[in-house]
This record gives sequence, structure tokens and C-alpha cells, in this order.
Amino acid sequence: MNLPGINLTGKCKKTEGRDLGMNNLTKMKIGRPAFEVFEAFVDPAKIGNFWFSSSSERWEQGKTVTLRYEEYGAEGDIKIIEIEENKKIVFLWGEEEEPHTVTITLKELDGASTIIEVNEEGFNEKDENLLIYMLDNKEGWVYMLTCLKGYLEFGVTELRAALVKD
Repeated sequence: MNLPGINLTGKCKKTEGRDLGMNNLTKMKIGRPAFEVFEAFVDPAKIGNFWFSSSSERWEQGKTVTLRYEEYGAEGDIKIIEIEENKKIVFLWGEEEEPHTVTITLKELDGASTIIEVNEEGFNEKDENLLIYMLDNKEGWVYMLTCLKGYLEFGVTELRAALVKD
């Protein structure tokens, strides 16, 4: 089955002996240089303008960072695996026994715009609800990237935390 941006036919990847399962890739062009896009994620003062309401600290390799959604009374930890300034962020999140790996890649085009790719790996290809999980995941990443675009390009900070799932 082929759906835009969803890899349902690719091979499962293995990293450090761990099967990463199926992946979900989402891309968007942001009309800002890569360093601005990068800082929007790693700077706790900025992330609340487009994604989570707060981040416990600056994202740095090896750190565990707590992300909070004040509106939903929810929080979760991410483990920062790799940081390549202005180019890449890799973190683990989700269930401790089977975390997903998220890789955010920034490709600056012309000094004024950046292609951002978010690749989440770790979906269980044998799960009977795989398609539902991947579509829900895709919706979340597209929404977050849309909020990021609104924030960085137009200064809009009221889009986040408005997705309704009933």
C-alpha cells in the first residue's frame, strides 16, 4: 500500500541490534534558515510557540528532556541521542520497552528556506492497527510542522494544541 509520505512497503531497519520497525516520513518547506528552525526545537523558550507548551531544558546530546502539554495535563520524556547543530536532531520517545526513534533533518536550500524532514521509526509491522497508528502519527507530524511554519514565517503562536481527536 502506498500513501504519500508513509513507508508501508520498506524494509525494517535495525540500529544497535534493535529492530526499528516501520517508519513514517513527513516533510515540509519552512521559509527560514536552518539555524532558526533548529533553535525553535532546542530552545525551551521557543518550543512552546508551536509544539509542546514547555521543554524542561535545552536539547543537547545525551540529555533526557521532559516535554509538557499544559492544556492536556500530559508530559513525557525524550532521550536526545544525537545533535548536529542546524542539521539534525535524533531522539527516542514513547514506551520505554519499545521506544520510537525520531530523526529531524534540516536541509537548508538557499540561506532563506529549509526543508525539514521528520522520520519516526519503530512501528510494529505486525500490529493489526498499524495503518491507524501511522495515519494518526502522520496527522500529528503534519500538524506540528504546520504550526512551526506559522510560527517561524508569520509569528503565529496560537495554532498549537488545537488538534481535536474525538
